[in-house]
Amino acid sequence: MTNTAEVAGIGMGVGADGTNVPAVILAARESYLPIFITADQAQSIQLALSGEPFERPLTHDLLVEMLTEFGGAVDAIRIDDLADGTFYAKVDAERYDNGEAERMVFDARPSDAIALAVRSECPITVSDEILDAAGRDPDEFDLTPVDDSAQSPFDDHDE
Repeated sequence: MTNTAEVAGIGMGVGADGTNVPAVILAARESYLPIFITADQAQSIQLALSGEPFERPLTHDLLVEMLTEFGGAVDAIRIDDLADGTFYAKVDAERYDNGEAERMVFDARPSDAIALAVRSECPITVSDEILDAAGRDPDEFDLTPVDDSAQSPFDDHDE
């Protein structure tokens, strides 16, 4: 089964060598899923979440703009595999040619997929297997929400 996830925020963890490592934190199924990423990916995701305009388009902005100009769109992203501590993702996209939809799936790093998702406002899904293996209790995190006025990512959004 798959679960819809939201970006709860960007946090910091400690790497094997004792240095701080940024992580994007997804909230799904009453769990937090930390995915370690690079500092530039963290900045790209944070800028998109905050809605801050950047002087020139970042790579993810450019990719979304180009895809749109070519008649395509990012439909969803999936965090769908975990092997040897590495997460894997897929980007589901489609392009219209003469009114016909052509569906495509691209392998991606989760950080790139999430950066595209927050710009495209498309759903992020995570499988039960991934959450069972790597999900953590939210009480383990000291996380500032993406938007301080926002509800908890676990609040019911169906109201």
